[in-house]
Amino acid sequence: MPLVLFNKPYGVLSQFSSADNRPTLKDYVTERNVYPAGRLDADSEGLLLLTDDGKLQARISHPGGKLPKRYWVQVEGVAGLQHVERLMNGVELKDGNARAISAELIPEPKNLWTRDPPIRERRNKPVSWLDLEVDEGRNRQVRRMTAAAGLPTLRLVRHAVGPWSLDDLPCGESRRMTGKKAWQRLESYAEEPLR
Repeated sequence: MPLVLFNKPYGVLSQFSSADNRPTLKDYVTERNVYPAGRLDADSEGLLLLTDDGKLQARISHPGGKLPKRYWVQVEGVAGLQHVERLMNGVELKDGNARAISAELIPEPKNLWTRDPPIRERRNKPVSWLDLEVDEGRNRQVRRMTAAAGLPTLRLVRHAVGPWSLDDLPCGESRRMTGKKAWQRLESYAEEPLR
């Protein structure tokens, strides 16, 4: 029972089939009989976990598990400490209040791959980067949070889910670990003191 870590490119659906011939996981993931543990929108990039272990899938994706997810977020505008504080204190969304566990201003992440198609750049609009951590998985939550804080998201890259991270995994590539090792990593992560 494997756990597959996949670095999902922009525009790829987090499923194995598409009625309209859009790119899907079957175009990239060679492991068969695995299913996504959680979602990642087509216009988001980065770490997607897949497994054939129903219990592991539920533990990773169930909202009650509160497994944190970390994102690099490119936003339009100059992000400042007031934005970070607002995201950590909570912003009001249509489906209730949402807050980041952690938020920080960062430079553009090193070794970040070029997005295809590239982000449209505007001459008079500066951009900033944030590293956000959330423990919920509401639909388009991070995008809605940054917009509510006055910083529309231009690019969203999930780089970690609980104890797993992209590390140096190239875009469009995957890495496999045994189910036993995945469970061990998850259990040791759960025992770590809160950050």
